[in-house]
Amino acid sequence: MSANSFDARSTLSVGDESYEIFRLDKVEGSARLPYSLKVLLENLLRTEDGANITADHIRALGGWDSQAQPSQEIQFTPARVIMQDFTGVPCVVDLATMREAVKELGGDPAKINPLAPAELVIDHSVIADKFGTHEAFAQNVELEYGRNKERYQFLRWGQTAFDEFKVVPPGTGIVHQVNIEHLARTVMVRNGQAYPDTLVGTDSHTTMVNGLGVLGWGVGGIEAEAAMLGQPVSMLIPRVVGFKLTGELKPGTTATDLVLTITEMLRKHGVVGKFVEFYGEGVSATSLANRATIGNMSPEFGSTAAIFPIDDETLKYLRLTGRDEQQVALVEAYAKEQGLWLDPAAEPDFSERLELDLATVVPSIAGPKRPQDRIVLANAAEQFKNDVRNYVDSVDEAGQESFPASDAPAVAPNGAPSNPVTVTAPDGSTYEIDHGAVTVAAITSCTNTSNPYVMVAAALVAKKAVEKGLTRKPWVKTTLAPGSKVVTDYFDKAGLTPYLDKIGFNLVGYGCTTCIGNSGPLPDEVSKAVNDHDLAVTSVLSGNRNFEGRINPDVKMNYLASPPLVVAYAIAGSMKVDIVKDALGADQDGKPVFLADIWPTEAEVNDVVANTIGEDMFNKSYQDVFAGDAQWQALSIPTGDTFEWDAESTYVRKPPYFEGMAIETSPVSDITGARVLAKLGDSVTTDHISPAGAIKADTPAGKYLTEHGVERRDFNSYGSRRGNHEVMIRGTFANIRLRNQIAPGTEGGYTRDFTQQDGPVSFIYDASRNYIEQGTPLAILAGKEYGSGSSRDWAAKGTALLGVKAVIAESYERIHRSNLIGMGVIPLQYPAGQTAETLGLTGEEAFSFTGITELNDGTTPRTVKVTTDTGVEFDAVVRIDTPGEADYYRNGGILQYVLRSLIAK
Repeated sequence: MSANSFDARSTLSVGDESYEIFRLDKVEGSARLPYSLKVLLENLLRTEDGANITADHIRALGGWDSQAQPSQEIQFTPARVIMQDFTGVPCVVDLATMREAVKELGGDPAKINPLAPAELVIDHSVIADKFGTHEAFAQNVELEYGRNKERYQFLRWGQTAFDEFKVVPPGTGIVHQVNIEHLARTVMVRNGQAYPDTLVGTDSHTTMVNGLGVLGWGVGGIEAEAAMLGQPVSMLIPRVVGFKLTGELKPGTTATDLVLTITEMLRKHGVVGKFVEFYGEGVSATSLANRATIGNMSPEFGSTAAIFPIDDETLKYLRLTGRDEQQVALVEAYAKEQGLWLDPAAEPDFSERLELDLATVVPSIAGPKRPQDRIVLANAAEQFKNDVRNYVDSVDEAGQESFPASDAPAVAPNGAPSNPVTVTAPDGSTYEIDHGAVTVAAITSCTNTSNPYVMVAAALVAKKAVEKGLTRKPWVKTTLAPGSKVVTDYFDKAGLTPYLDKIGFNLVGYGCTTCIGNSGPLPDEVSKAVNDHDLAVTSVLSGNRNFEGRINPDVKMNYLASPPLVVAYAIAGSMKVDIVKDALGADQDGKPVFLADIWPTEAEVNDVVANTIGEDMFNKSYQDVFAGDAQWQALSIPTGDTFEWDAESTYVRKPPYFEGMAIETSPVSDITGARVLAKLGDSVTTDHISPAGAIKADTPAGKYLTEHGVERRDFNSYGSRRGNHEVMIRGTFANIRLRNQIAPGTEGGYTRDFTQQDGPVSFIYDASRNYIEQGTPLAILAGKEYGSGSSRDWAAKGTALLGVKAVIAESYERIHRSNLIGMGVIPLQYPAGQTAETLGLTGEEAFSFTGITELNDGTTPRTVKVTTDTGVEFDAVVRIDTPGEADYYRNGGILQYVLRSLIAK
């Protein structure tokens, strides 16, 4: 029950139903607040308990100073939690482990139970092994179940063992698309109360739901577990960036072009740790699908959330996707009653402002390794010519590759480095590939597959191309992985599926696939040519991530593009092709066919969308969404409150987080004699840190699996084995593109092991074991934007389990910094203007950190003293930003804090 200090409790009647609500207009200053802060204000009013959430907190939010730097801590209680299976499996593993820990400490294991609705969608496990055939989908699903049976049995047990926990089985869709199409409430109804739908999710792209007016963002799995167990999220009232939209998109531009433009603008502006809120007349001209696409990319521009207010477009989408009329009526009535309804002319109080005229957006792609590196489509071929030089080791100053004279290849006509290689296909035909060859063209990821306008545009490009006799180049692996079954339903109804199939974009699965590194292997002959000749080949995908080493181990350069451009690049076959000016191929009469010849008009796209997509499709797809198919229902599962761990399992193992844990906390201590495990540069992402993608046989993880009787063909991916800490520790800091500066000349999971004479190069995992045996703590040195990218809890879990006690970086991405604290690792920051280089740090020093013990007095030190055995000394800024985070660190981590709190109750 709320303390209701502001007499805000009231009643809202909608039709024949009445709901308890907490009125925002009872708080002075609420009317001028941005939409997102109004949602937070309601949250505090409803959960005010007089202790963690007080009237002073509510007044502070009502009196928010838009120009002040964040300093006021509040406790945000999300209405629900959403998970995908890669990050969700470890959550359920930890909950199961907590049940045993509670039992061992004399408590009731049944207390470990979600207190807020928690929904998990299995979408990260399907790999696009098979492609280009009608059987690809069924074959990939069969392979998925074969690889993941143990994980799926565990999740099915969780669905029966935990209250308020539901699982959307494999082969259904992508979590964020399922969320906006079915799970999101927009206005929540629970225990007779109506209040804004809010959430945290174990995937950074949880922000996709911001397009529906739902405030939510990605957190690490450990934070999500705490939220499920009733712990509020500790946060500072953020700065809010108002992003004004005016005008309308011009014909020929897509939501993808828009979001890449916004990503570039906001990355340049700087929005890490801030909310972004869209407002203005242009919002009304932005479809819900386009809003969701923009919200989805919030992690790419670095904001915590990227939200749109509720309006008629929201209601229209809720009706389209099958929400009942009472729910739609409630959303409208509640939003209007609480001042949450969009006023296109309003100018709320924002901390900072940007503006974009939608008419200025032009066709674009982004790459070759970051989402914010937008390239105007007309300049793409020229930009590739420049960028490829960074990926071809043997290029001389003239732009040619250095080979013996007899082997010297021709330079491509546009001046790009060239090393053509002849490939023989299985049917005996031959073709030639070179640097820039598009080897993966994937319509993938919830970012765009949830948007019917760009999906229909892609299918129409395929149709027009087939009608002119065009098809994909033989070296291109083409895949179609929609985010829900609704997509294939409207393709079928519009008669477009045969054209997609004809050009090679057969359905491969309903899941993330290529966007998360599950692109599957390239054809053997292509892979061999690429690796034997060190070709800098490319991928083009309609996803949100294109970081190095993420998409496919054979592919060095990755480009984000709209679905119709993915189809076009599959036909062109190379990034060297100027896709705007050059012919993509020739028609049946030998005449050149250009992109403009097969690009659909806006009217054509809108006509298909209007005539094929209806409420019935969504009702059909989601009528029994949690039941699963016969394979899912046939999985055998254990029973009981605690899980029966299989000692032989290489997928699900009991983690060591609570071993030796006492009910009372131990004092935190300073860190002395720490050695550096890795010294890293700028923009090291959680993809570089966290285990992801394929497991190679000659790595510590591969050796572990081999020693446990797993055949190489059954290694599966790191993501699928996130429930096994032994595999994940061995894959931490093992990304094939990681460059550890204390092991120069290496690429991948290598370091120098200073437990041995002269510090030989070693696997990071092997070195960490030697340090742990010696009792030596470890540290990481890093540059700017450390930990940017996905909300990968294993980036922090793996770091902690490797023995790392402290990280020093120039700056952090929000989620990873928080997750480090949640695993008992202290995040520190160099003094302003200082770096490892300016301080003369090589990574070969021994470090000591003093002043951490001030935390034992109930306060958080602003800085700690860092000294090295080489005489370097400086004060590092302590990035424990809130009192709540300090409590987690004192307890050794967030899970230990929650466990002790539950036992204390």
